[in-house]
Amino acid sequence: MSDCRGKNSWPELKGTEGDAAVRIIERENRFVDAQIVLEGTIVTQDFRCDRVRVWVDTNGIVTRVPQIG
Repeated sequence: MSDCRGKNSWPELKGTEGDAAVRIIERENRFVDAQIVLEGTIVTQDFRCDRVRVWVDTNGIVTRVPQIG
């Protein structure tokens, strides 16, 4: 992750509303695209410096610490 630009992890957003988390992440690091992903969804395992997955439950609450990946 050291090669990625800007802030790379948002532990303070775990437990918050997913849409709000996306806005905060993209405001704090203009180099990333934050994407909401429902828990249980199958995703690729490739690492990308321009992607932050925001994992949410069925209520739209962030379940994991969002981080670049």
